[in-house]
Amino acid sequence: MSSNFVNEELFTKFQEYFDHEQELRDNVRQITRQIELASKKADTKLQLIHSSVDKERIASVCAEVRRDYFTECVEGFKNLAEIIPPGQFYRYNDHWNFTTQKLIFIIGLTVYLETDGDLVTREQAAETLGLKCSQAEGFHLDIEDYLLGILQMASELTRFATNSVTLGDYNRALKISKFLADLNSGFRCLNLKNDAIRKRYDGLKYEIKKIEGIRYDISIRGLIPANGNEN
Repeated sequence: MSSNFVNEELFTKFQEYFDHEQELRDNVRQITRQIELASKKADTKLQLIHSSVDKERIASVCAEVRRDYFTECVEGFKNLAEIIPPGQFYRYNDHWNFTTQKLIFIIGLTVYLETDGDLVTREQAAETLGLKCSQAEGFHLDIEDYLLGILQMASELTRFATNSVTLGDYNRALKISKFLADLNSGFRCLNLKNDAIRKRYDGLKYEIKKIEGIRYDISIRGLIPANGNEN
């Protein structure tokens, strides 16, 4: 009887562990869905840039995204940080890493538009989301998520360049072409062993080829100087 009682108590504790784990993951998924919803709203708002070349209008869109949606994401990550046990970030981050990458793409695009061509740093992106940069500091922005998010931005910038040309803003296409070329140079400094980053980087090379075609097209049409002067 004693042996049976011990075994039953042992497995009862196992079940308690599983119940707690399930409850935690359910809470993580719920919070992540809230962050994802805010990111989708921000992405939808930023789509307005594809139908306007007016700098004031674009600046207004960026300000609205920061005010209305990034603050929601900060609150969401704060809630995640409060429920994830210390030292177990990578045990659960598969629930939010894709959403984080999308947010980096959105933040990167916003900063690019606000500054007319700057690349958002990892530190800037982390601060925008209320995250740390160092794993030792706790809940942080993983460097791979940052890089993957930046690479996602390339595709949107190529689309932005295409639509800008359609709207008659040829210089913007030139600036984006240079930005993506510089970004490519940066990534070439990395010895990429991560399959996800390497695969996404292959996509960047495709975007560069595509925008070079756009640049060539508007050049031979005489819409920009032959030397590609952006001024």
